[in-house]
Amino acid sequence: MGLFDQILSAIDNPNQQASPNQLGSILGAVEQLSGQGVDAGTTQLAMSVLGSYVRSALQDVRSESGDAQAQQVVNQFSGTNPNPQAVESLFGSSQLAQIVQDIAERTGLNNATVQAMIPVLVPIVLNLLQTGSNTQNPNQGGNPVLNAFLDADGDGDVDITDTISMASRFLNQRS
Repeated sequence: MGLFDQILSAIDNPNQQASPNQLGSILGAVEQLSGQGVDAGTTQLAMSVLGSYVRSALQDVRSESGDAQAQQVVNQFSGTNPNPQAVESLFGSSQLAQIVQDIAERTGLNNATVQAMIPVLVPIVLNLLQTGSNTQNPNQGGNPVLNAFLDADGDGDVDITDTISMASRFLNQRS
């Protein structure tokens, strides 16, 4: 089951945190970023590239400290507001420099723009992953959305961009 299918399942499950309002907040935050001089396609490409780094960092957390710790990182740092601490929790400064350069090369944005985008995008990606959290015990492991993200097939294609697009279509159909 794909990442967006897991999110749809979470929306339908009262024991999971996902809701149309949460998806709307995530999409609104992405659109705000796109409204600040970076077109939507470039923002989505940046999210996709960044998503692969977030996946790798969370896989490391999970392998070193377990599912519950990976879930706690997601819960603690997810949101729709810029959060430099979210970036610091996942990446070291040398890795961050590599991420900035990679995103800049793949999107054509300058390093300063990418550097400013990352503290906005990381909490958004984590917020998307939080949709599968248990409503009764959010720090409990077993989040199917997070697990689908972390257990991806490793093809380098991160479903974040597709998931954002599908979420937008889903919300538009509901209104």
